[in-house]
Amino acid sequence: MSTATLNKSELMAPAVAQTIQQRSLVIGALGAVLTIAGWFVAGTDAAKTDFLSAYLIGFMFWLGLSLGCMAIVMLYHLVGGKWGTVIRRILEAGMTTLPLMAILFIPIVMNLPRLYFWARPEELAKDPKIAEIAHSYLNFNGILIRAIFYFAIWIGMTYFLSRWSSEQDTPEGGQKSTLRFRAMSSLGLVIYSLTISFAVIDWVMSLQARWISTIYGLLFVAGEALCAFCFAVVIESILSKRKPMSEYLTTTEVHDHGKLMLAFVMVWAYFNFSQWLIIWAGNLPEEIPWYVRRMNGGWGGVGLFLVFFHFALPFILLLSRNLKKNVHQLALLASWLIFMRIVDIFWHIEPAFHPEFHLSWVHFAVVIGMGGLWIAYFFRNLRSRPLLAVYAPQTLKHLEHSHG
Repeated sequence: MSTATLNKSELMAPAVAQTIQQRSLVIGALGAVLTIAGWFVAGTDAAKTDFLSAYLIGFMFWLGLSLGCMAIVMLYHLVGGKWGTVIRRILEAGMTTLPLMAILFIPIVMNLPRLYFWARPEELAKDPKIAEIAHSYLNFNGILIRAIFYFAIWIGMTYFLSRWSSEQDTPEGGQKSTLRFRAMSSLGLVIYSLTISFAVIDWVMSLQARWISTIYGLLFVAGEALCAFCFAVVIESILSKRKPMSEYLTTTEVHDHGKLMLAFVMVWAYFNFSQWLIIWAGNLPEEIPWYVRRMNGGWGGVGLFLVFFHFALPFILLLSRNLKKNVHQLALLASWLIFMRIVDIFWHIEPAFHPEFHLSWVHFAVVIGMGGLWIAYFFRNLRSRPLLAVYAPQTLKHLEHSHG
């Protein structure tokens, strides 16, 4: 493929993308049916709460993947590099699934009293301190208004990033300055970090509202970025067997992706260890119980599983240059890290509801159901545009270098 004969049709996603989209939609529909059935089968209040805790886990995972894709896109626009040119459209297709996640948030906001103890008047009567916080911040109107604000900001940023990217599929648009991408991304990364931090406080940390951590939002920022990068590696591995990806994806970009995966694995571990060390060393009565609960009742085993298989093993494997240059081996490790991201969110959320280890079929049904819908939407977005921004300066330079 040369730059002289470059056109949109040569860069469209292969037929396998449509096949995966259709199968994902079927899986998502089946999962949705099982999820809805799980709600109606749950006859008691406790069973409905168990269902909603599983729903929150699935929601936070797939929302995080969407937001992680947006964050990596903005990072690429700030720093540039060939590593981002080949996966830019994959990430853009991922970030534009946010409207779906906004819709999937509705069951959460409509069931606050079942999920959050601060939304139940009888619980507030027992704790004046939490009652004061609930009156001023943690309440239905506050959660709803802030959620609308978060999603409006996120969807707005993805809209402009995607729209400007689509303009670069035309010769005229390709000549436009990339300064607007940098301006949006420099401010956008700050806004993303702040909004997801407050969203995590609202939706996850407030499950145990007496506990606070100033680094908590960064745990999710690092996890979402790592998950998005792993997802991009998996998709590029699927597409690398077929044109056009097979013609412009080289071992150099794959190696870069492996190095960035290693960096995000270390950042995730650093933030988690920092939070644990500071809280444990401080030995404060309102902070320690969060870890005490997650170190007992079987949850400690999950925590150790995360230490060894979300950090230690991936870290060792990603030190291998050969593995980082093999897209299929790297994709296998990336798939494992995506699974570990689900385990990580499960470890954060589920102990707030169950002091003893708890896992049910609903957890699988929700994650798979949401995932089927998310992936179907993702491939719909991916198939709507070429896999490279056709006339973007970075694309032209990349193709000239690859075929020079």
